[in-house]
Amino acid sequence: MANLLDIRRRIKSVKNTQQITKAMKMVSASKLRRAQERVINARPFAQKMAEVLADLASQTTEDFQHPLLDQRGDERYLVVLITADKGLCGAFNANLIKAAQVFIRQNPGKQIEFLAVGRKGRDFFRRRANVTGEYIGLTGKGRVEFSEALEVADDIIKRFTGTEEIDKVFIIFAEFKTVLTQRIVVEQLLPISQTRNDESGAPKAEGIDYIYEQPPAEVFTRLLPRLIETQIFRALLESIASEQGARMTAMDAASKNAGELISTLTLNLNRARQAAITREIIEIVSGAAAL
Repeated sequence: MANLLDIRRRIKSVKNTQQITKAMKMVSASKLRRAQERVINARPFAQKMAEVLADLASQTTEDFQHPLLDQRGDERYLVVLITADKGLCGAFNANLIKAAQVFIRQNPGKQIEFLAVGRKGRDFFRRRANVTGEYIGLTGKGRVEFSEALEVADDIIKRFTGTEEIDKVFIIFAEFKTVLTQRIVVEQLLPISQTRNDESGAPKAEGIDYIYEQPPAEVFTRLLPRLIETQIFRALLESIASEQGARMTAMDAASKNAGELISTLTLNLNRARQAAITREIIEIVSGAAAL
């Protein structure tokens, strides 16, 4: 059994750690509240915009062409992986990285490039895959502006439309469900699908017949890039909320574990002190009996 001094030092160390985890939990709870509000406010616009533009794209004629609708080959992929800049958030980063590894295994023979948003994903794949771009610091501060999402979206659009070396663009991020639950999303971002699907993935029947006041080329030239910008912005908001929820849960579990460890160490301390007192009494009684 460890001596009393060692046990007291360890109890003090665990208490200090518990204070840190409690403080981190409170900070994450504060950030989560704001991030959750932004996600809830952004979802309806992003979902409706995607629905309307998918409906419009499904009704375009074959002679109309737009770079973001251009169906190309199936050889070279760009994967936008959104992870956290910091750790201490449970399995949040590990689940995203695992999803990216599964994507690589499911697409053998493809040339896969990564655009890493977040330090954790960048650090993991830097020596394991081809990371051609990175954005660090967007999610670490707990709040992302639309201008920052616009920079990422412009980079993706330029990569897809510039040299035409990218056939498809996929995005991997964590969608916020509850504080305890985040859903890993892997979806195709570009080219924009011209087939309207329902929630089960089956093709929808013909819907609204839109009337264009401007030529379709002008409408799509303005709206399709905005769709990508909105999807990237929403993915960043979802990722930030998911990260803060995962960190709050992890720090709460760490604080509870620290409390349990302190109780166990305190019990061991009392046992060690009682054993020392008993031993001293036995030595005194033995000495008195010997006299």
